[in-house]
Amino acid sequence: MSRLKKGAALFAAAVMLIGGYEGVRTVAYRDVVGVPTICFGETRGVKMGDTATMEQCKEMLGDALVEWSSGLDKCLTRHVPDKPYIAFLSWSYNVGLGAACKSTLVRKANAGDVVGACNELLKWDKAGGRVIGGLTKRRQDERRLCLEGLA
Repeated sequence: MSRLKKGAALFAAAVMLIGGYEGVRTVAYRDVVGVPTICFGETRGVKMGDTATMEQCKEMLGDALVEWSSGLDKCLTRHVPDKPYIAFLSWSYNVGLGAACKSTLVRKANAGDVVGACNELLKWDKAGGRVIGGLTKRRQDERRLCLEGLA
């Protein structure tokens, strides 16, 4: 069972953080590296010309977060506090579970170095090989939330 399914407050915090960064568009568009995207950053199966209602977008995000949380739970072998978890979930939703689970960030978290894992977030501010200002800000905010959860 996904950690998000266990707590409504945790789920709400994830939706607010991730939804705020991803933004929402009900008509498919190309993201900064040209991938067809819709709703709150959904890319799977999206084709240019696709449309969705706001209700469909909200449902898509909720389903994706439960899926991402389950995936993250499989690669995080050590418990991390709620705020770092939300930060890691936001990051993994953006970079993908494959990249997340193979990362130094997850290795550090699994070794008990959650501060080091939080600091790794700042390294993930590129798309298509170039630094993206919006990703830099997102990673700084995720890191801040992550470290706040350890204070």
